[in-house]
Amino acid sequence: MAATINTLEFIYPDWPAPAQVKAVTTTRNGGFSVGPYTSFNLSNLVGDEPGSVKHNRALLKDVLQLPAEPLWLKQVHGNRVIDAFDAGMGEEADGCVTGTGGMVCAVLTADCLPVFLCDRRSTRIGILHAGWRGLASGLIEEGLRGIKLPTANLLVWLGPAIGPSAYEVGDEVRNIFVAQDRDFSECFTAVPNRPGHWLADLYDITRRKLRAQGVDSIYGGLRCAMREHKLFYSHRRDGNCGRMASLIWLDKNAR
Repeated sequence: MAATINTLEFIYPDWPAPAQVKAVTTTRNGGFSVGPYTSFNLSNLVGDEPGSVKHNRALLKDVLQLPAEPLWLKQVHGNRVIDAFDAGMGEEADGCVTGTGGMVCAVLTADCLPVFLCDRRSTRIGILHAGWRGLASGLIEEGLRGIKLPTANLLVWLGPAIGPSAYEVGDEVRNIFVAQDRDFSECFTAVPNRPGHWLADLYDITRRKLRAQGVDSIYGGLRCAMREHKLFYSHRRDGNCGRMASLIWLDKNAR
């Protein structure tokens, strides 16, 4: 579900989360950045002017009325998931969880998959930055361990990522997943006339990993950052570009 606020455009999860769970993904539109970062880039690690990023982050916090500055991570395509209560700004990790109200967990993406997590009683939330490397190295499993709740009680929303008709990879990526489970072969489609090249479905890989851990309530996974160029940054499409932010927090006062 998309919404426009003060020229900013946001994507809100379409999932049956409790009212206390607040979640959103930004788009590329409505900010201060220029050039390849036009216009709502929220990463300060891609070459954008620091002042523009600072203004964009301030605008984000103001428009969404965030209860705190998001916990911006140093993402490394790994499987480390931290608890926001114990973490510092810029900590190296690719996932963040919390049960503390008012703490804003965040990841930045431009093709990779933001995976939103919450439980049905709004006691714990989390978000993961899932590229193929993170998925292959156990990021989903680490994120579910970090939530520390029965997986049958969890809800998951898969935010905007590069879609299955656009994400071309080589044999080496497919082989890693098929070595883990032969059923992952169904997540890869051969590219015509390009031997050794495959279209990978990050959404399907993620769903399978979640279901293998007992998570059945999975929503989203219908967007394509690469194809929807007016809404999303895509590193695969553009090379040097900005990043969208995906945010989740608990508002204990919401009803």
